[in-house]
Amino acid sequence: MQLDIYTLIFIAITVVVVLQLRSVLGKRTGNERPPFDPYSSKEESKVEKTDTADNVVTMPRRPGAPEPVINHQLDEGDTVTAVIDKLAQSGTALNAGLKAIAEVDHYFNPDEFVKGANGAYELIVTAFAAGDRKTLRNLLSSDVFDGFDAAIDEREKRKETIDFSFVGINRSVISAAELVGSAARVRVDFRSEIISATMDEEGRVIEGDPNAVDEVTDIWTFERDTNTGDPNWKLIATETPE
Repeated sequence: MQLDIYTLIFIAITVVVVLQLRSVLGKRTGNERPPFDPYSSKEESKVEKTDTADNVVTMPRRPGAPEPVINHQLDEGDTVTAVIDKLAQSGTALNAGLKAIAEVDHYFNPDEFVKGANGAYELIVTAFAAGDRKTLRNLLSSDVFDGFDAAIDEREKRKETIDFSFVGINRSVISAAELVGSAARVRVDFRSEIISATMDEEGRVIEGDPNAVDEVTDIWTFERDTNTGDPNWKLIATETPE
């Protein structure tokens, strides 16, 4: 399948950020939660939602891990309309929202969007772990960035570090979509696995387990103004289900 503009953009971002974070992958500073906490395990939540709201993005998988589960099967040559009808039942709010976005954004393809969102999720969580504000600023809305930035500040003040490893994505699905004026909003639900342990200044574990894999469910919402020439999506809301 031919790559669309979103996939190319996410690939470009991935190359730049991976080079920037090569020396800090697997390490991160702090333990304070921003509006979402990518390192706290939560009970598994229902992800087959059709309401319009926040999006969830999950991390990329480890080598050898099973492919993330998506809620549709594509055939080569499918039109965007066909892709949407396979992803969401006709007549649902999700189906209508995706088609409304596709009508004003002719590059939009929900399958390619999920692939890009998966990559963005890993980049954002890894950057948050590393305290990489520069990367976060480019991928987050100002409100979400402020929350992440405050959490990083608190972690740095406490001189805490986090030993972190990403294991993989078990599931990622679009659960809601809507067009509000010119703003396209897509929510993605992610279920991922991580290893995380918080260390104090002396290197003692004060939270988590450096040898235990935790399952994490996150819900993230991405937004793009379709009236602008900027094709990039930014994270505008995060949620950790109860």
